[in-house]
Amino acid sequence: MLTPDHAKKSYTRRLWIDIRKDWDLYLALIPGIAFLLIFKYTPMYGIIIAFKDFNIFEGMAASPWVGWKHFEKLLSSDSFLQVFQNTLAISIYKIVFLFPLPIVIAILLNELKNMAFKRSVQTVIYLPHFLSWVIVSGLFIDLLSTNGGIVNKMIVAMGGEPVRFFLDSHIFRSVLVSSAGWKETGWNTIIYLAALASIDPGLYESAKIDGANRWKQILHITLPGLLPIILLMFILRLGYVLEAGTEQVLVMYNPSVYNVADVIGTFVYRVGLGEQDYSFSTAVGVFESVVAFILILTGNHLARKFFGRGIW
Repeated sequence: MLTPDHAKKSYTRRLWIDIRKDWDLYLALIPGIAFLLIFKYTPMYGIIIAFKDFNIFEGMAASPWVGWKHFEKLLSSDSFLQVFQNTLAISIYKIVFLFPLPIVIAILLNELKNMAFKRSVQTVIYLPHFLSWVIVSGLFIDLLSTNGGIVNKMIVAMGGEPVRFFLDSHIFRSVLVSSAGWKETGWNTIIYLAALASIDPGLYESAKIDGANRWKQILHITLPGLLPIILLMFILRLGYVLEAGTEQVLVMYNPSVYNVADVIGTFVYRVGLGEQDYSFSTAVGVFESVVAFILILTGNHLARKFFGRGIW
């Protein structure tokens, strides 16, 4: 039986043998590792701002430590609690209404036999992904405007009253979810189409011989084949629950809908840059990251428990 020291030496020896053998591959890793170290790990030093009364002129090292002061302020703040509720509500809406859409569209596209029509549909639904949220926001403002917007023109033509989509707090979240779905659903479909391509066609042929119709084939072959990637995407999506589309909200919301649309990302932006309270905004960011980490761990645990598979 190998002792820990012998096992460590054996591992180190094998590693050096691998490096000498595939030195070019390890060399190709250097830019990626450098990127992670410089832009992902090095900035983590700034987390200490959350535990200090940060002064931009004194710097991080000279600023006084205050312990959990900013986190206590965070958890007792009425404004943050409202922001937290908004973030959860918008994220849950997006998960419930938008997460299944790419799966459904991928299955429908997979059933199409006319390849020219299939490629045309794919191209049309992918394109919005390449538009910035600034452009998408402008498009939806023009479409939904009470002053000449085509949607309100149709509502008025049918005898209704103009709807203030961007000013009504009861409707604005629906605008956020709809615009996010229009922009990203087609792009997310790519992942599921790739997963569908990996399913053995022989399974469908066997199912046809056994008399299974298209619906049964989808239910018993397609969906089980997609299950691993669905679980992966869902677990990863849980990590972004507290993100809630900050860029989208930032360019689309206004003071009239702050009570339902102000999310953690926009709150950090306003407090950190607007009020220059860097310590508090950093504490909010740390809180968001910790919750996201816990959600990913929980999602992975539940996936392994109920489906027998997870990310790790």
